[in-house]
Amino acid sequence: MTVARALELKGVPYRTVELPELVHIPHQRLRFGGRSVPAVRFEDGVKEIGSRPLLRLLDERVPEPPLLPADPDLRARVLDLEAWGDEFQGVPRRLIFWGLRRTSSAFPSYTEGSRWRVPAAVSRVVGPGVAGMVMRVHGASDETTREDLEALPGHLARIEAAIGDGVLGGEQPNAADLQLAPSVRLLLTLDDVAPLVESGRAAAWARALFPDVPGRMPAGTFPT
Repeated sequence: MTVARALELKGVPYRTVELPELVHIPHQRLRFGGRSVPAVRFEDGVKEIGSRPLLRLLDERVPEPPLLPADPDLRARVLDLEAWGDEFQGVPRRLIFWGLRRTSSAFPSYTEGSRWRVPAAVSRVVGPGVAGMVMRVHGASDETTREDLEALPGHLARIEAAIGDGVLGGEQPNAADLQLAPSVRLLLTLDDVAPLVESGRAAAWARALFPDVPGRMPAGTFPT
């Protein structure tokens, strides 16, 4: 979502290649030299992997609109938030797959629009096993889920402060907006967590940047 939105802001046409979860790891290693997504291959053969390196490369290739502010102090704050956002994305990822392991009925909602979507009855059967494998890859567990939930108010307070200071949520989205907003938007798909996000300005900010995000995890999935 981060890189796709950046490409759109810069007016760069692109084609999305969707890879199935876990199978993407050997594919990415073979083609891009790393295990993660996103990765982009440009028409001239230049390629890069990872959202932060890709945003830097996009700014080099298509300078307008810039994803980093010209003011040195503001630029430093944006870069700091962007780096933290790269870590923060693990929170919704871990929570969603922990939830899917226990609430398999939510699986179809998170695959809406996917080329790899399978019938709901099938996903409810195989989904928990897939979610369990993904949890192991990303280091998710009962303990990390509890830690993520307990830390969430502090994370959201940092985002709210950045919005209040104008570092996030400006007229022109910057690299930190694009890095953090997808994670907040994914948190809004968790009915147990959404009220915490809705209590501030972060919910409207994330929805404005990423209005259409599939998935819904019903209330009662996570421990009170």
